[in-house]
Amino acid sequence: MNNKNTELLRFTTAGSVDDGKSTLIGRLLYDSKSIFQDQYEQIEAISEKRGEEEVNLALLTDGLKAEREQGITIDVAYRYFSTPKRKFIIADTPGHIQYTRNMVTGASTANVALLLIDARKGVIEQTKRHAIIASLLQIPHIVVCINKMDLVDYSQEVFDKIHDEFEAFATKLDVKDVSFIPVSALKGDNIVDRSEKMDWYEGTTLMYYLENVHISSDHNFIDCRFPVQYVIRPYNDEYHDYRGYAGRVAGGVFKKGDQVMVLPSGFTSTIKKIDTYDGEIEQAFPPQSVTLLLEDEIDISRGDMIVRTNNQAQTTQDLEIMLCWFDHNKPLQLRGKYALKHTTQDIRCMVKEIKYKLDINTLHREQEDTEIRSNDIARVSLRTTKPVFADEYRQNRATGSIILIDEATNNTVAAGMII
Repeated sequence: MNNKNTELLRFTTAGSVDDGKSTLIGRLLYDSKSIFQDQYEQIEAISEKRGEEEVNLALLTDGLKAEREQGITIDVAYRYFSTPKRKFIIADTPGHIQYTRNMVTGASTANVALLLIDARKGVIEQTKRHAIIASLLQIPHIVVCINKMDLVDYSQEVFDKIHDEFEAFATKLDVKDVSFIPVSALKGDNIVDRSEKMDWYEGTTLMYYLENVHISSDHNFIDCRFPVQYVIRPYNDEYHDYRGYAGRVAGGVFKKGDQVMVLPSGFTSTIKKIDTYDGEIEQAFPPQSVTLLLEDEIDISRGDMIVRTNNQAQTTQDLEIMLCWFDHNKPLQLRGKYALKHTTQDIRCMVKEIKYKLDINTLHREQEDTEIRSNDIARVSLRTTKPVFADEYRQNRATGSIILIDEATNNTVAAGMII
């Protein structure tokens, strides 16, 4: 679909405290030659001073921990590295219950979720919660890294037991693609280099997986969706009649000559040309940012959506949402009014009903307890002041997600997925 050199994989890491997440990320960065020699020498010196036997690769990412401890809130730490095959962005999110909202933020655009399990502890409550959030957010690929294999003598039995336990739990979730890799982040087994100590394992290393997992099909190429961000009218002699609609393709493939329809007006036209920063192209697909020009003069403004006549988004003022509440200060207000952002639309809405709170550990629906506080996930019904052009989140993450804003404080108080 796109040039292999520019393919960008976003992955999120989740695990509980001390299961080796920092070491794992440090090992990925170090073994893939993505850190500088002086950074390595610096952590080598610190490790030696502390009397540690191995160079503590966790220190590469723990610079942020120090800041966290000083009370500076770092919600999600993003790290960037690349190999000749791909570019990577890691969203490293803290594992505790009070950080559910951060995990939702960091994982919302991820292609892959890395779930770390300590081989000695197996599947714990935290593991299940991370898996539930990954499935709620429809992250297409999950990799279960069973870490600290060096502490269980690289035992295949231990690996198989955890593998089966997680798989049994995952059948209850909506997850499409799960892989399991036994690793030791500390010793470097199966992170970038294959482990000689686990010849029973026939799968790939973590790095090979990340470089080769097929992600171009994670986008929806079927349902054409183009939320208009900006109308371009240069008003100069050279481009006297130019009228382009700029935005980012949120779904489907738009080709020159295609018949399209504009929501909410319902007017139809044909795509005259597709412009980009680098010149004209014949077709556009997600996640490209382009400018569409149409044959007919139609009144189109920001927040409108260009779709195909026979495949439209649902136009509705009633939304069913799975909501993750962010606000520490105030719980979600029943009949409360909030500003709502959906694609390029800014509208207002009212909370009509709080249906249940989701117990994030058991998937149990609590219908009696409807007080929704920070980090809670709940199913709610919203009524919007004007129509929204929406798809189900599981069909399209771009047109299926919303955020809510408290108009008094201008804080983002929730993120939601349209059911």
